[in-house]
Amino acid sequence: MTNLRVVTYNIHKGVQGFGPMRRLEIHNLSHAMAGMEADVLCLQEVRKMHHGESRHFPHWPEAPQADFLAPEGYHAVYRTNAVTRHGEHGNALLSRWPVLTHQHEDMSDHRLEQRGLLHVELDVAGRSVHVLVVHLGLIRTSRARQLQQLARYVEREIPRHCPLLVAGDFNDLGPWVAKQLTGSELQAPVTRRCATFPSRLPLVQLDHVLGRGLLPAASHVPRGPQWARMSDHLPLVTEWNLPTEWPAC
Repeated sequence: MTNLRVVTYNIHKGVQGFGPMRRLEIHNLSHAMAGMEADVLCLQEVRKMHHGESRHFPHWPEAPQADFLAPEGYHAVYRTNAVTRHGEHGNALLSRWPVLTHQHEDMSDHRLEQRGLLHVELDVAGRSVHVLVVHLGLIRTSRARQLQQLARYVEREIPRHCPLLVAGDFNDLGPWVAKQLTGSELQAPVTRRCATFPSRLPLVQLDHVLGRGLLPAASHVPRGPQWARMSDHLPLVTEWNLPTEWPAC
């Protein structure tokens, strides 16, 4: 049996604060991610580039944030969700395991929010494991349609016997998300709530990792002043077991 530590984290583009008071947190995020020793890091609001921020911050990384954040030896996959006036951002996956394939699907529900789904297939100890990274919209009716699209995507693109993880910022609570995905056989690692938002006083869990074909083990949320300042979300750390006796994908 192979153990997998899977983290989902909305990094808020590596910058916190507003206006002249905003501060660069991407370097602290890099150290934090290396310390989590995750097998898979699923990230949202990741900058590929931004001309304004790179001019404002003298230590803005030259590399795209996904490559900059990847711990040594990890594979980085990034796809853009949103193109703005000065740059673009999207979802990323950082993996200790080799990447077999990856693709992207647009999940934008209306013109004011650009959203997407990143699909990465990993080779985990010789087994194919599919990981979807999502960031859903701010309007509940949009989220409902995006979850329907997610369910159709899983049905169309991922064989039922293949291990699957779906991780990201769902912008909603776990019971409602699970209800929308009834029939997809996805489950959370534990039933207890792990509040991830807002980071300074976490009250609700908007970030989730769901799995199918893996055995859920545990989940927790890191706490402390250093985590509260790096993003408006806290990371959700989950543990899964991949049984070796199950059919290979």
